[in-house]
Amino acid sequence: MTKPVTLTMDGVQIEVPAGTLIVNAAKMAGVDIPVFCYHPKMEPVGMCRMCLVEIGRPVIDRATGEKVLEEDGSPKIQFSPKLELACATPVSEGMVVLNKSENAKRGRKDILEFLLTSHPLDCPICDKGGECPLQDLTMGFGPGVSRYLYDEKKHLAKQYPLGELIMLDRERCIQCGRCVRFQDIYAEDPVIAFTHRGRSMEIVSYSDPGFDSYWSGNTTDICPVGALTTMDFRFRARPWELRAAASLCTHCAVGCNLTLNVRREAVSGGEWVVKRVMPRQNEEVNEIWICDKGRFGYHYAAQNPERLRQPLVRKNGELEPASWKEALDLIAERFEQAGQGLLTLAGGRLANEDLFNLGKLTKGLGGKTVLYSHMGGGKLTSRVGLTPGSNLIDLGAGSGDEPPDAVLVVGCDLEEEAPLWWLRVRQAARRGAKLIVLNPRRTKLDNSASYVLRYPFGNAAMAVLAMVNALSQKQPDLPESVQALSRDPDLQAAAKAFAEARNALVIYGSEGMGLVESSALAQACANLLLTTNHVGRPNNGLICAWPHANEQGAWELGWEPDENLVESLKQAEALYIAGADPVSDDAAYQPSFGSDKFVVVQDLYLSQTARLADVVLPVQSWIEREGSYTSGERRVQRFYPALPATTALPPKAEAPGVRAASVLTRSAPELEGPQADYAIPALIAERLKIEALNYSNAAVVFAQIGETIPVFAGLTFQKLAEVHEQWPIVGRGDMYYGGTTYENTQGLGVQLKLAAPDAGQPPLAWPQVVDFKLPSLGMMAFPVTRLYDQGSTLMRTELLHQRIGEPYVVLNGSDAGRLKIADGGKVRITFSNTEQSTIVQVRLDNELPERVVLVPRSYGLFISGPTPVEIRQAN
Repeated sequence: MTKPVTLTMDGVQIEVPAGTLIVNAAKMAGVDIPVFCYHPKMEPVGMCRMCLVEIGRPVIDRATGEKVLEEDGSPKIQFSPKLELACATPVSEGMVVLNKSENAKRGRKDILEFLLTSHPLDCPICDKGGECPLQDLTMGFGPGVSRYLYDEKKHLAKQYPLGELIMLDRERCIQCGRCVRFQDIYAEDPVIAFTHRGRSMEIVSYSDPGFDSYWSGNTTDICPVGALTTMDFRFRARPWELRAAASLCTHCAVGCNLTLNVRREAVSGGEWVVKRVMPRQNEEVNEIWICDKGRFGYHYAAQNPERLRQPLVRKNGELEPASWKEALDLIAERFEQAGQGLLTLAGGRLANEDLFNLGKLTKGLGGKTVLYSHMGGGKLTSRVGLTPGSNLIDLGAGSGDEPPDAVLVVGCDLEEEAPLWWLRVRQAARRGAKLIVLNPRRTKLDNSASYVLRYPFGNAAMAVLAMVNALSQKQPDLPESVQALSRDPDLQAAAKAFAEARNALVIYGSEGMGLVESSALAQACANLLLTTNHVGRPNNGLICAWPHANEQGAWELGWEPDENLVESLKQAEALYIAGADPVSDDAAYQPSFGSDKFVVVQDLYLSQTARLADVVLPVQSWIEREGSYTSGERRVQRFYPALPATTALPPKAEAPGVRAASVLTRSAPELEGPQADYAIPALIAERLKIEALNYSNAAVVFAQIGETIPVFAGLTFQKLAEVHEQWPIVGRGDMYYGGTTYENTQGLGVQLKLAAPDAGQPPLAWPQVVDFKLPSLGMMAFPVTRLYDQGSTLMRTELLHQRIGEPYVVLNGSDAGRLKIADGGKVRITFSNTEQSTIVQVRLDNELPERVVLVPRSYGLFISGPTPVEIRQAN
């Protein structure tokens, strides 16, 4: 523990840890010291001088080393002749700080007058108005009148786009450097910088496209003035008009905490609409940051004219609008006929409550549940994953004689698959943790790693088993290629650092892998953790970078993927598909939807899979309802409704491909509009009289989960809503210290306890690994994940289309030369598993091995795992 230091601030004695900066000590004591350039998540630079305070220190007798005392016995205090920076001065024993003295006030008044000499009087039209630190501090400390002549003000560009996401007003910038420092040091994306000097200093972007970073939106949160604003919010609302609703990001497994700002507006017909997405503080999850995908990619769930508004039933070969009663009665009849022949396929974006009710309905009929995912290993993350009390922010250098912590990232481009984990793992490395990156190709995380190791594409599990064998010959009969890897000095050093670490965790992804390969990798990672005794305690264990928000929750609730999904779909008599669109992902699934098979799809939109269904049911999005997700760190978190479900849709718009709605006669109690995903299976079960499932309240469904699923025992929505004090302290009352991030008052979530192993199936096992060899002829495609893709959840955000781009593949320069293909050219790629061919753009990467083709997921290219392909010039 850090030794405490006692000091006096404005006459009040406080005690804080040694080394604490004065500005942070003041915050802990409830005293506000104004700042512009300082931010508690970044190192101080002392650029703005707004935090000037008077500082006195005890006089020390040089001869004795003792404090000199006054006549009354109190320590004699000597004040510095000049004001000092509270943001750059650590506390010391006996220090006296005067924050409200006349000298301190005069110093701040002078600083504000200097800042305002070239700052425009834009407050009435500035988007930052109402949450602007400069505005607030000018009212509190600034001069009432300006002595500066208006004609001598420095005039600069008012609307300078740094990119298509962020607009810069150069006149408003006060050169605090927060944005530049965040991008350079915190996000490792130094794509913006200062240019020129003095009053001519400006921010510029050096990337193409402009401000090319996944983290650009965070600079608008920490900007203390209205210099940086987001393109989708500027001039669209004033902060005081907005209401805030606590929510969660659904784009990946991190589970970032969000605040959705909504308001009612005339331009939308008097309906409630989402105006912007802001980070909500949770220091155990996303701290105070979110990536741009989470910030801008919400439009698919909000106001969109293509949203389904009522059930559709196939009649005479076409989907026609129907009442809920007609649709549910038909479903109940056909599901009862199918019985054990029912297969329910659910996606990882569904909430815990949805998956629970879907599972209960399916099992009540004797059917089969399948999780739609290209990743495996969820049983292992349940057994050897993170435990309660884990927090990536605690990882770093060991204290005293303790060794540093270790993080192994394997088979994963972490910034693309789970951006906030990438940010937090990098910070752990900066604090002294040993970061090991084990990947078949270079990623940005390599720059922060202590050990960078490579393995051939297709051999991720073998590489981790080689680390296990490098520590001890647990399995001497492994293939020779594994034995060779085990003898590599760099791999041996990395394995030793991992084994000796105080705490160690493994994050695995799906780089170049499908379901089979990722399952084998998960088992290999579990073996490494068990062998080195890094399980069962906080900050130790296995984490999967799942592709969707609640895939970990699905595994905890008993859902698993099917390695032979195509065959299982063909054999089923009835299909119930929720939150998944397999036909859009892979054409191989389309033949499974025969004319004699009854298919029900519940979704937000009329997806490609829904177009083949017999019944399509409209559902509410996560913005319109409440529920819970379980993150990859096994933290169960609650989200709240931001919009009323009845106002989330535009007035009138038929989904493409659906016959125009006929006039339906509805009785008063009949359901109308989209329903929550958990409610629909409960309504079907009610008709089948198989089990009483709740369809009116997510809290009741979650309470049932807590009563029936052991790892959820004791959890309720009330428990998930509990909060405790966090550091740094942020809030809407003081936006100059931590930015415009929202304080978390509606729940930090609860981490699950480890699941008990199945009888006769211990976690330690040796997966069947094959020495994967690239073909001597032809080429092998490996799937990779990109943060911005052409998935249905992102393509409805037009603001991101430039970043998404067109479908492409990545080739080695030698392969491209042999095929006479130039960088940026077009090729036709044919996948052997489906014989589907597509014309795509080519990008070259000479670090790739020959005959390796990288294919991004969710770009309309049918790939779920390593697949042989044929590439030729496009005609």
